[in-house]
Parts: sequence; C-alpha cells; structure tokens
Amino acid sequence: MTIPFNEILKEELTISGMQTAMENGTITSRELTMFYLQQIEAFDKNGPALNAVLEVNPDAIFIAEALDDERTRQGARGPLHGIPVMLKDNIETADRMHTSAGTLALEKHTASRDAFLVKRLREAGAVILAKTNMTELSNGMSTTMEAGYSARGGQVLNPYGKFFTGGSSTGSAVSVSANMTAAAIGTETDGSIVSPAVHNSVVGIKPTVGLISRRGIIPFTYSQDTAGPFARNVTDAALVLEVLSGTDQNDPATSKESVKGPHGYTDGLDNPGLEGIRIGVFRGAAATFYESEEYDDLLFQGVIDTLSKGGADLIENVEIPSFHRDWHTEIGRHELKHSLDNYFSKLPSHMPVHSIRELIAYNMNHEASALKYGQDNLLTIEKTQNPLNSAEYIQAKLEDLYFARDQGIDLVLKQHDLDALLFPSYVNSTISAKAGYPSIAVPAGYRENGRPFGVSFAGTAFSEKKLIQIAYAYEQAGRIRKPPQFK
Repeated sequence: MTIPFNEILKEELTISGMQTAMENGTITSRELTMFYLQQIEAFDKNGPALNAVLEVNPDAIFIAEALDDERTRQGARGPLHGIPVMLKDNIETADRMHTSAGTLALEKHTASRDAFLVKRLREAGAVILAKTNMTELSNGMSTTMEAGYSARGGQVLNPYGKFFTGGSSTGSAVSVSANMTAAAIGTETDGSIVSPAVHNSVVGIKPTVGLISRRGIIPFTYSQDTAGPFARNVTDAALVLEVLSGTDQNDPATSKESVKGPHGYTDGLDNPGLEGIRIGVFRGAAATFYESEEYDDLLFQGVIDTLSKGGADLIENVEIPSFHRDWHTEIGRHELKHSLDNYFSKLPSHMPVHSIRELIAYNMNHEASALKYGQDNLLTIEKTQNPLNSAEYIQAKLEDLYFARDQGIDLVLKQHDLDALLFPSYVNSTISAKAGYPSIAVPAGYRENGRPFGVSFAGTAFSEKKLIQIAYAYEQAGRIRKPPQFK
C-alpha cells in the first residue's frame, strides 16, 4: 500500500522549504519521516533496488513526534529541527542501530555513545533516520572490490542507470540523490565524498581535516579522515556543515581557532555574485582521464562559461607542480594498521574481533559470505611493522604534506592570487586529501547517455565559506541538477 502523503513531499524540497512547511502546519516531522521511509521501501528495497540503506532507525518516527511536540510548545531549535538525516555505516550511534563499516564481523556491534558529530545533529534537532551502505572498511578490504560494495549490504547502485557509483560513501550519496532523505553524512580519506557526489549528481562537501571531529568514526587514517555532508543543493549542504563543525576537546585536530563557530556558511548566499572572484582552471590531469567516461569537454567548458558570465575571473591552465608526483600510499597502510587495531581493541568482549588479525581470521571462517572480493588489502596492512614508529612512515608523511601544501595547492593559489581552483570531476581528491584541505563537488550536467558529470572547487585550509559561495553562485546560474527518473 502506498500512503497518500501531502503532494509537496513528492517534490525535492529544500531543508528551508521543509522548515517553512512544518512552521505553517502543512506537514510535520512525523509525516516527513514516514514519507522518507516509504521512499526507502519503494526505491531502495523494491523498484530499482538501489541498496543504499543498510538499516533504518526503529525509533525515527518516535523521535520525529517528540520534535513536533517540542516545536508546538517552544518553537524550533534551528534549521535542522525535525529534518531526517542518514549516516554512513562507519559513524557510531548510541541507539538501536549497528555500526559495522559494512563488515559482517561487526554487524551486531552497537556503540555505547554517539559520535561527536551525531551528538551535534541530535542537539540541532535532526532525526537520525538510517545507516547507509558503503564500500566495506572504506575500501580497506580488497584492491578488487567494487566501489559501493560491502559484505554486509551488497552492491549500491547508481540511480541514474548502469553507471559507476563512486565510493566509499556511496549509500549516503545515493540516498540523497534518490530523495530518500533530506541530507546524509559521509566520510572521506581520499575521494570518498567527492567521488559519489559527482557520480550521483548531488553536492558533497569534503571539509578541512579538523573542522569536524573524528571521534566516534571507525577510522582509516589519522592524517586525512574527515566527515562531510551530502545534499541536493549547496545551501542544504552548508546548513548541515554548520551543525557538524565545532571544537571537540577529545580530538586535537579540532583545536584550531578556525574550527570554532558559528561560521556563517550560508551568509551572503542571497546575493550570489562572482564579481572579483579569481578561479584557477586546472586541465592537467592524466591523459587517460580525458579519454574516459569520467570527462566531458563540452560540459566542463559549460561550467567555465557560466562562471565567467557570472563575473568570475577565470585563469586558464594553471599548473600545480606536485600534482603528478608519486604520493606515498604507505601512509594509509601504516595509519590504518594502527588506527583499526586501536578501534578493534576497544570493542566489547562479546564481539568476534579485537584486531585486524582476528578480522582476517573471521573473514576466512565465513569465506562464502565475507570474501567475494578477497582481503588482500587487509593481509598487506596486517604485515606492517611499527606502523607509526618507522623512518619510512615519518619521512613519507612529511613529504606528502609539504608537496601537497607548500609545493601544491598553496603555491598555485599564491602565484595567481586565486580564491579557488576548479577541477573536472574529482581529479583533485588526492592532493586535497594529502593537504587536508577542503573541496566541494557539485553537479555540472549529464552526458548523452544520462551519466552525471560534476566538478570540484578546492582551496586552502578552512576556505569552506568561500568555496560554498562560489559553488552556490554557479549552482544558481546553471540550475543543472535533474532528479533521477524511475519507472
């Protein structure tokens, strides 16, 4: 049975539109939550069977009802009051849902406390609606694993057709794109927010490392991990980012003055001019990229033309000296060995694994269901000795940081007096990740076969507000995004 909800819910409402409708009594948070649950049933579990949602929060409707009551009695807490939000399955919640990073070994794991960012969402009045599927262990399992696949949840599908989904925060991006939630949270080490945002035609913000606390997230690296929001438009993503960011006394990365809010990420978006904004256009990716399905020259040129017509000063063909260097992949191996063993060691005694070695053994004992793509990554990581106390690791970390910042992004920004850099798709993901710097991916059109195309705006540390202003101005001028169409 399809429940006949208010017709306005069938539209892709913005968060502010939802707030207006709840304020004037057109809808309630309860109805909004029930509508999204119906969307999950229709598009994720049936119909196109997108497989983006791992499990729903059984208390979501009760939470929404309490927030409706609070709104009636004393008003809304803020822009996220009563708004349903989904979380990637590596983000801990102290409720009835599990936190497994897509692994079978942790499918019964219930966290004892909320991640810091979840605490911020609850305080802002958000309804935690569901956990989303992801590439297992944030792509730490196997070199051959498909993006968006986990042993616990299976394969996430692209709502636009038989196209690449991106990874590893795939379920979060798809849930937003297919209008199964108002917004969702993903995490990124290298490309895991911007990639699925581009491939599923949504907005994804990968913030500066430290803007959002890492506490309560199943880790990959110490240097590069960060959470970030997905939404269907820049304003909604900015509203969620404002709530997520803030100082956490238990995460040293958040101790900088720039982390303290409020940041006013949506300030000035009512007048989205680009006059005086200088943007460097990067065209120096590998030749294979320009020959692939990832790139479309007409669509990329269309973004440049739109920005130029909006008043921006475009500096063509800027070069980043370190862009093509051989980045040190061993940093991820060393930090994952240390961080994941640390995380597993603190799991309750009844859990089946408490180290990477035990996880490998568990997977071997459940090979038919756990090892569709093998676990060669885990086997390599397990062999790493003295993960944070080797000359190899220390030197690699220093070199990557220097070449990503001093001889990379900061250098080109200063050379040309730029406010931001423009990249096709998400080709900047590695250099931005190594620097710990922000980027925002936005929809930029569709190829003839319907495959989404997107671009990324990137900048220096804590330049999120400027990047949001640029992305918003482009979004308003281009009006590019089209929702996926299901039969």
